[in-house]
Amino acid sequence: MFSFRTIQKLINLGPIILLYYLSVSEIDTYFENFFEILSFNIQLIIIYFWVSKRPEVLGNGHIFFAGVINDVVMGFPLGLSSLCYLVVSLVALYVKNMTVNTRITTDWFTFFIAIFFSNIILFILLSNFSEITVSVTEISYNTFFTLLFFPFFWLLFTYYNSIIILGKNA
Repeated sequence: MFSFRTIQKLINLGPIILLYYLSVSEIDTYFENFFEILSFNIQLIIIYFWVSKRPEVLGNGHIFFAGVINDVVMGFPLGLSSLCYLVVSLVALYVKNMTVNTRITTDWFTFFIAIFFSNIILFILLSNFSEITVSVTEISYNTFFTLLFFPFFWLLFTYYNSIIILGKNA
């Protein structure tokens, strides 16, 4: 029914499919319903990891379009999430070009820098050009939990990346 090549292509499209799925669904608000402060942005982790490890997997067009979809679903001004996603992508690409070999600790630190600039842009644009109220506390909780979950997803995506690379050699 499906050939090995078709299955391999679907596996290679996993990060893009996951990014679009998370942009369409409101999975972070799902966790917020159970725990008041538990909010994290898995899209930023996906973008940072795949752009810093294998930029050919996620293109800037996909990142921008996923941000536009996220804006429509969440009710943000159009292009706000796209801008934040592209800032994270820019930092990840800069880190990739400036370093030879990265470890989880260096990725974690530079991911914090990427989230910091992304959230500054989010806060400034939402508070100045939108009627949506967002507090620094909400952004701080989101940043904290995103950073807290980063090592788990880093290990998971590293394993997934090794499967993709092994599949190309087979």
